[in-house]
Amino acid sequence: MSIREGNLEAPIRHSIDWKNPDFYDEDKLNQELERVFDICHGCRRCVNLCQSFPTLFDLIDESPTFELDGVEKSDYKKVVDECFLCDLCYMTKCPYVPPHQWNLDYPHLMLRAKAVQFKKGETSRSHKLLTSPMKVGSIASKPVVSSIVNWSNNQKVLRKLTEMVLGVHVNAVVPKYHSKTLTKTFVDQATDTTSEKVAIFGTCYGEYNDPQSVLDIVDILRHNNVEVQLVKKNQCCGMPKMELGDLDTVEKYANENIAPLKELVDKGFKLMAPIPSCVLMFKNELPSLMDEDEAVKQVSEAFYDPFEYLSYLLKKNQLKTDFKQLDKEIVYQVACHQRVQNIGAHTKKILEMIPGIKLDVAERCSGHDGTYGVRKDSHTYAVKIGKPIAKKVTETTDYVVSDCVMAGNHIAHIADRKVDSIHPISVLKMAYGL
Repeated sequence: MSIREGNLEAPIRHSIDWKNPDFYDEDKLNQELERVFDICHGCRRCVNLCQSFPTLFDLIDESPTFELDGVEKSDYKKVVDECFLCDLCYMTKCPYVPPHQWNLDYPHLMLRAKAVQFKKGETSRSHKLLTSPMKVGSIASKPVVSSIVNWSNNQKVLRKLTEMVLGVHVNAVVPKYHSKTLTKTFVDQATDTTSEKVAIFGTCYGEYNDPQSVLDIVDILRHNNVEVQLVKKNQCCGMPKMELGDLDTVEKYANENIAPLKELVDKGFKLMAPIPSCVLMFKNELPSLMDEDEAVKQVSEAFYDPFEYLSYLLKKNQLKTDFKQLDKEIVYQVACHQRVQNIGAHTKKILEMIPGIKLDVAERCSGHDGTYGVRKDSHTYAVKIGKPIAKKVTETTDYVVSDCVMAGNHIAHIADRKVDSIHPISVLKMAYGL
């Protein structure tokens, strides 16, 4: 059997057997890490994706044997810590994913290793706090408190203190907090005769850090005669905790979210979130973790990326396309967690319908990925990964846009010249003249 046999078929993804005691068996984990790392060492196709692979290959190349057997198992953690579970290696690079006989799923193996580390109590308090955006946001967005937090985040001396206490790199861009949160500013509005209904899961970021992007989505949907509701009783989607390896909390959050979302689905609503990571969580990750839960499956099937939904309306001839001339030059980063949903290039397709717009598309990782881009131990690598996109920003660039606003902000922050970063949905709103 050839080593490539099996990949003539489409890749498949197995569910994550995280309730099995063997999942947390460290000896069995190390055996699987050794098997997969040795395959990766012989291939090296993914060396340009993130810092995890260069870390692995450097450990091998600098070992006494120049092979994996020369690497201490205690150093495997260095490789695991650099993986931020973007899934690009699995979805775009690896020739050995199932149904190949080698059955290689690097991101899910890294997740298993992170889960073992978390169970052993090796996760720092600062990482636990940084992956609690709902808890942090509910405090930092309070009136008066939000002004103090936003002011302090722009003070170099105080940022150095934050770096020491919370591990947030002094030079990393951090989000602003709004006392006028999404749920406080969203206004219910009746829509005349429509068959289309969408409930928006605002996300932690949309609720506390960027309510305007979500409101722009609402305006566009209503402009296209779609009934819109806001999911008002929700918990964090769980993606930050998943990246930490805290799978028990991921399940806890899911159990809080799924019932109200399933109720909306039963009422005929499609579901949407403004952040690709949150869409991916409900579409792909929760079904992998909770594959026997029928409600999770139904919620997954009802979830849409914003521009995926607009393409759906376009296909039904229900999307208004009377866009105004918009002479703007835009660097557009295709978010990794959107790419791995395998939904197609919907954002690019819709934006290119706007007269006068000029897109410079970058299908590369921004390097941000949640907390990875702000932590003092990984920010330098995040800048290195995102620099090729940041170099696309020229004197004539009007905006940096990404479906992941945090990624767009990171790219704009590390660019050589000052440029605004906005959600691509806000560009579409400009084109509509709303």
